[in-house]
Amino acid sequence: MSSPTAARPPEPISVLVVDDQALVRAGFRLILEIEPDITVVGEAADGAQAVLQAAALRPDVVLMDVRMPVVDGIAATRQIVASGSGARVVMLTTFDMDEFVFAALRAGASGFLLKDVQPELLVSGIRAVRAGESLLAPTVTRRMIELFLQRPRPVDVQARANLATLTPREYETLRMLARGLTNAEMAAEMFVSETTVKTHVGRVLMKLALRDRVQAVIYAYETGVAPGHDV
Repeated sequence: MSSPTAARPPEPISVLVVDDQALVRAGFRLILEIEPDITVVGEAADGAQAVLQAAALRPDVVLMDVRMPVVDGIAATRQIVASGSGARVVMLTTFDMDEFVFAALRAGASGFLLKDVQPELLVSGIRAVRAGESLLAPTVTRRMIELFLQRPRPVDVQARANLATLTPREYETLRMLARGLTNAEMAAEMFVSETTVKTHVGRVLMKLALRDRVQAVIYAYETGVAPGHDV
């Protein structure tokens, strides 16, 4: 008999799959439902359905197609985030194009992957996003940084003023986030433990009112904090 004080297994990660193609939705469901810690709680064929399903089902993660009829994935993401939902949205598309990347991330998406992602990377990505990590394909991250450097945007003055709330170590953490470093890489550069890094990252997100690491990267570039983009 198990002890009454034994820890309960964690609740499965609930996922809402949104795509206008039934075969694509079925494929993702097959990949995800063989995982013991992931359950697909629903499907939607367009962005309007996605918004309704997200509100009704309260999934942990939404896999969201970009191009769909009625309401596209970017608009749906914006509505889901604005509603105060705790769901993390991962954009899925066959189009590796900058305008989709930036629009999706600014709408509040926590990640962006191409539809031909390997099953194991999709699964690990969902777990990472649920845990609060960012999820960007390496090619997307690299091109995102390059585009910001080539076409600098006007600095958000109010957002930059909020940087004064950060300690020097937290400011350094934000710059490292903008470089796309993992917790392990940040720990090595700062000569601290990964637990300490997680604490710094958490404080940065809290002080700047950011949802996750992806939003921190955008914030760093739009305020001129990112390395090579100083003002």
